[in-house]
Amino acid sequence: MLQVQTKQAPQAIGPYSQGIVVNNLFYSSGQIPLRPDGTLVEGDIKTQTEQVFQNLKAVLEEAGASLNTVVKATVFIKDMDNFSDLNEVYAQYFGDHKPARSCVEVARLPKDVLVEIEVVALVKG
Repeated sequence: MLQVQTKQAPQAIGPYSQGIVVNNLFYSSGQIPLRPDGTLVEGDIKTQTEQVFQNLKAVLEEAGASLNTVVKATVFIKDMDNFSDLNEVYAQYFGDHKPARSCVEVARLPKDVLVEIEVVALVKG
Protein backbone atom coordinates (compact mmCIF):
# COMPACT_ATOMS: atom_id res chain seq x y z
CA MET A 1 0.00 0.00 0.00
CA LEU A 2 1.37 3.41 -1.00
CA GLN A 3 0.15 6.78 0.27
CA VAL A 4 -0.08 9.47 -2.40
CA GLN A 5 0.97 13.01 -1.52
CA THR A 6 1.53 16.00 -3.83
CA LYS A 7 1.90 19.71 -3.24
CA GLN A 8 0.04 20.30 -6.53
CA ALA A 9 -3.24 19.63 -4.71
CA PRO A 10 -4.50 20.82 -1.31
CA GLN A 11 -3.20 18.97 1.70
CA ALA A 12 -5.63 16.78 3.61
CA ILE A 13 -7.66 18.77 6.14
CA GLY A 14 -7.95 15.80 8.47
CA PRO A 15 -6.29 12.51 9.44
CA TYR A 16 -6.19 10.99 5.94
CA SER A 17 -4.08 11.00 2.78
CA GLN A 18 -4.82 12.47 -0.63
CA GLY A 19 -5.06 8.91 -1.89
CA ILE A 20 -3.84 5.33 -1.62
CA VAL A 21 -2.53 2.91 -4.25
CA VAL A 22 -3.28 -0.77 -3.66
CA ASN A 23 -2.81 -3.54 -6.24
CA ASN A 24 -2.54 -1.13 -9.20
CA LEU A 25 -5.68 0.76 -8.18
CA PHE A 26 -5.64 4.35 -6.95
CA TYR A 27 -8.34 5.42 -4.49
CA SER A 28 -8.55 9.18 -4.07
CA SER A 29 -9.87 10.97 -1.07
CA GLY A 30 -12.68 13.34 -1.91
CA GLN A 31 -11.44 16.53 -3.52
CA ILE A 32 -13.17 19.82 -2.80
CA PRO A 33 -12.54 23.22 -4.44
CA LEU A 34 -9.48 24.20 -2.45
CA ARG A 35 -6.42 25.55 -4.22
CA PRO A 36 -3.12 23.78 -3.52
CA ASP A 37 -2.33 26.54 -0.98
CA GLY A 38 -5.49 25.61 0.94
CA THR A 39 -7.58 28.66 0.02
CA LEU A 40 -11.17 28.08 -0.94
CA VAL A 41 -12.41 28.77 -4.48
CA GLU A 42 -15.59 30.81 -4.23
CA GLY A 43 -18.11 30.88 -7.03
CA ASP A 44 -20.76 28.79 -8.69
CA ILE A 45 -20.82 25.02 -9.21
CA LYS A 46 -18.92 25.27 -12.51
CA THR A 47 -16.07 27.28 -10.98
CA GLN A 48 -15.83 24.96 -7.99
CA THR A 49 -15.99 21.81 -10.15
CA GLU A 50 -13.12 23.14 -12.31
CA GLN A 51 -10.90 23.38 -9.22
CA VAL A 52 -11.95 19.93 -8.04
CA PHE A 53 -10.83 18.50 -11.39
CA GLN A 54 -7.50 20.33 -11.20
CA ASN A 55 -6.96 18.71 -7.81
CA LEU A 56 -7.99 15.28 -9.08
CA LYS A 57 -5.63 15.56 -12.05
CA ALA A 58 -2.74 16.40 -9.69
CA VAL A 59 -3.29 13.47 -7.32
CA LEU A 60 -3.94 11.09 -10.21
CA GLU A 61 -0.67 12.12 -11.85
CA GLU A 62 1.25 11.68 -8.60
CA ALA A 63 -0.23 8.17 -8.32
CA GLY A 64 0.77 7.24 -11.87
CA ALA A 65 -2.79 7.42 -13.16
CA SER A 66 -4.88 9.95 -15.12
CA LEU A 67 -8.46 10.92 -15.83
CA ASN A 68 -8.31 8.43 -18.74
CA THR A 69 -7.68 5.56 -16.31
CA VAL A 70 -10.52 6.43 -13.90
CA VAL A 71 -12.92 3.50 -13.58
CA LYS A 72 -15.34 4.97 -11.00
CA ALA A 73 -16.23 8.46 -9.83
CA THR A 74 -18.39 9.40 -6.89
CA VAL A 75 -19.83 12.91 -6.90
CA PHE A 76 -21.31 14.59 -3.85
CA ILE A 77 -23.33 17.68 -4.74
CA LYS A 78 -24.97 20.12 -2.35
CA ASP A 79 -27.92 20.92 -4.63
CA MET A 80 -29.19 18.61 -7.37
CA ASP A 81 -30.52 21.70 -9.17
CA ASN A 82 -26.85 22.21 -10.17
CA PHE A 83 -26.62 18.75 -11.76
CA SER A 84 -26.61 19.91 -15.41
CA ASP A 85 -23.94 22.58 -14.75
CA LEU A 86 -21.81 20.01 -12.94
CA ASN A 87 -22.24 17.57 -15.84
CA GLU A 88 -21.12 20.22 -18.31
CA VAL A 89 -17.75 20.62 -16.58
CA TYR A 90 -17.49 16.88 -15.83
CA ALA A 91 -17.95 16.05 -19.53
CA GLN A 92 -15.22 18.53 -20.54
CA TYR A 93 -12.69 16.69 -18.37
CA PHE A 94 -13.66 13.12 -19.23
CA GLY A 95 -14.56 13.62 -22.90
CA ASP A 96 -15.37 10.29 -24.55
CA HIS A 97 -14.09 8.37 -21.52
CA LYS A 98 -17.11 7.58 -19.38
CA PRO A 99 -16.21 5.91 -16.09
CA ALA A 100 -18.93 4.46 -13.88
CA ARG A 101 -20.36 7.15 -11.61
CA SER A 102 -22.65 7.84 -8.70
CA CYS A 103 -23.95 11.31 -7.91
CA VAL A 104 -25.56 11.99 -4.56
CA GLU A 105 -27.10 15.16 -3.14
CA VAL A 106 -25.87 15.73 0.39
CA ALA A 107 -26.95 18.11 3.16
CA ARG A 108 -23.51 19.57 3.76
CA LEU A 109 -19.91 19.24 2.56
CA PRO A 110 -16.61 20.25 4.20
CA LYS A 111 -16.15 24.03 4.28
CA ASP A 112 -19.71 24.36 2.91
CA VAL A 113 -18.55 23.82 -0.68
CA LEU A 114 -20.94 22.91 -3.48
CA VAL A 115 -19.20 19.76 -4.75
CA GLU A 116 -16.80 16.98 -3.75
CA ILE A 117 -15.54 14.23 -6.06
CA GLU A 118 -13.57 11.06 -5.39
CA VAL A 119 -12.29 8.57 -7.96
CA VAL A 120 -10.89 5.08 -8.35
CA ALA A 121 -8.38 4.68 -11.20
CA LEU A 122 -6.03 2.12 -12.69
CA VAL A 123 -2.38 2.92 -12.15
CA LYS A 124 -0.36 2.72 -15.36
CA GLY A 125 1.96 -0.24 -15.21
